[in-house]
Amino acid sequence: MKNILIDCDPGIDDALAIILALKHPNLDVRAVTTVSGNMTADHTSINARKILEFMGKVDIPVAQGPLKPLVRDYPRDPFSHGDDGLGNTGLPQPNLPLDARTAAEVIVSTVNEHAGDISLAFTGPLTNLALALELDPELPSKVSELVFLGGSFGFTKYAFTQATGDNPASEWNVYVDPEAADIVFRAGFPLRCIGLDVATHIDINLSDERLGRLRSSDKPEARLAADIVKFVRDREYQSYCALIDSMVIADLVDPGIVRFEEIYCGVETEGKLTLGMTVADIRNHHAWTDLPRIRAAADADFGRFLDFLVDGLTA
Repeated sequence: MKNILIDCDPGIDDALAIILALKHPNLDVRAVTTVSGNMTADHTSINARKILEFMGKVDIPVAQGPLKPLVRDYPRDPFSHGDDGLGNTGLPQPNLPLDARTAAEVIVSTVNEHAGDISLAFTGPLTNLALALELDPELPSKVSELVFLGGSFGFTKYAFTQATGDNPASEWNVYVDPEAADIVFRAGFPLRCIGLDVATHIDINLSDERLGRLRSSDKPEARLAADIVKFVRDREYQSYCALIDSMVIADLVDPGIVRFEEIYCGVETEGKLTLGMTVADIRNHHAWTDLPRIRAAADADFGRFLDFLVDGLTA
């Protein structure tokens, strides 16, 4: 069984990823930390606690990060997750209290408690992890793996056609706090990035048959997922928007689902048109080898992922 810490910004897609992780018998969620991304961290921390209470997991600590990125103002997400941030699904306000510690402090504490046997699942901007590195620069050597839902690397056209940052070239989780992403990319973590190339691929969209399995399930969490997909579709978006972050959980459980390639990759922190762009240097000659070396998702077995998702939610 893997010990995992989830850092997230729920958000409809984060909510389903949390549920999948909580349900999977091979994952032990040790802590949840929340970041400003889809909404500011005060809202995302409420939604994380709503999901934990909905799933009956009230013994897991939830800690909140700062309301702003490291050095920038918070940019409001142009994609709305609904009035409640959870697709207007109407989950009640939580009774579960926040942990008194900051998100960065909980990350450091959890990693050190399980040093050498802790996986990090990051589905929002990397602000909290950059702050945790200030508290403990040795974190990368203590982590088994860091899987980040973020970036776009040019392996498929969806890296560009589905760009989610507030410019033509970036992905939202990096765009919100590019300085934090740059720090984390350079820190030496065993880092795998699942970018828009794969996470927003058209083959991720739920078929009517799979959606029907969710809708007809006797599991409330499966029906919640169906309601979230309906919320997305009613706004004329495709269902992948609700499923993106679940790819991180799938990769942690089944390494055969996502195929990665090693690349040199830097984070743009200055350009007006490209702020937050993850720039992959895959040139045959003259590559900038001083850029961080990461593993980026290049392809996936999308049917296998969807089976993992639906089977997990209905189990």
